[in-house]
Amino acid sequence: MANKDYYKILGVEKNASNDDIKSAYRKLAKKYHPDLNKDNPDAAEKFKEINEAYEVLGDEKKRSNYDQFGSADGPQFNGFGSGGMGGGFDFSGDFGDIFGDIFSAFGGGRTRQKTYRGEDINVSMTITLKEACLGTTKTILVNKIDRCDNCQGTGAKNGKEFSTCPDCKGAGRVRYQQNTIFGTTIREGECQTCGGTGKIIKEKCPYCNGKGYTRVQKSVQVKVPAGIDNDQILRMNGQGNSPTKQGVNGDLNIKINVLADKLLERKGNDLYIDIYVPFTTLILGGEVEVPTLEGIFNLSIKELTQSGTIMRIKGKGAKILHRETRGDLLVTLKAESPKSLDKKTKDALKDIQENLSINQYPKYKKYIDANKEVK
Repeated sequence: MANKDYYKILGVEKNASNDDIKSAYRKLAKKYHPDLNKDNPDAAEKFKEINEAYEVLGDEKKRSNYDQFGSADGPQFNGFGSGGMGGGFDFSGDFGDIFGDIFSAFGGGRTRQKTYRGEDINVSMTITLKEACLGTTKTILVNKIDRCDNCQGTGAKNGKEFSTCPDCKGAGRVRYQQNTIFGTTIREGECQTCGGTGKIIKEKCPYCNGKGYTRVQKSVQVKVPAGIDNDQILRMNGQGNSPTKQGVNGDLNIKINVLADKLLERKGNDLYIDIYVPFTTLILGGEVEVPTLEGIFNLSIKELTQSGTIMRIKGKGAKILHRETRGDLLVTLKAESPKSLDKKTKDALKDIQENLSINQYPKYKKYIDANKEVK
């Protein structure tokens, strides 16, 4: 997910040139490639992390977004579906050139085994406005394809009842000689005997029937960052489907749906609320209780406050994504008149009305004067 330090992963400075980044990636990719680290179970994950870092830093636009927003896709967490940050191994372009240096299709080294990637899983999750503004942790159930633990993904009983494929010698890929009008060519392809696994199963795993994977429902704990907004997407690397062959998991993409709040409205990082108060409170001043994300805030109102006045409460809005600061809460004060009056109250108000001159109502006076000019 975001917040990974891709510069640190590749071992380069933030002002590194494109050539420096490519050079660092070449060295690390060769060092941690799964085909060269059969005895290191962490190599595949490290290789994926290196690949993810280069996919972002090796692209000018993604690198700019990452430097500015902490995400390759900018502040909106775009990239719902396949591709995007952490989107797997794409050996086209620079990647093809790099791995052409590492593995020669016609050289003396052994044939490299293709690395497969599982499919991404796309789901949605609904949260409250408070959870979106302040962050939360949720647990969701995900139906997915997972590696069979009983055979360690080999498809063989106990993970041991298999032998090395005699055709590809365990590489999973073989070279074919083909005669064409241009002469004899050699191409590389998946071994048809073992299906690219490099193994021949002697006895199938009874739990997955020799597939090496099973369909399961798993609980996934999702840490929702404070400040996330509606329709943004959280990407959880490696939490998607396992590949049906040797490789790495896809990603879990979670689209966020934020429920509308009964009182508060969000615009950017600020929250807005309309508060209706007795007209006498606006005239005489006082305090009014304002609901916030953390509870009630007592807001002081000065005397002779006009209806429609907007008051700002600092730091009571939504948290800004990936920062410690917060937006504000803007309160619009609206005067409310009583629905009924008894005789005593009405007489008191009449006395007040008689004691107040029209000059004490500047907007009303302006209207009266303009009306006289029309007549």
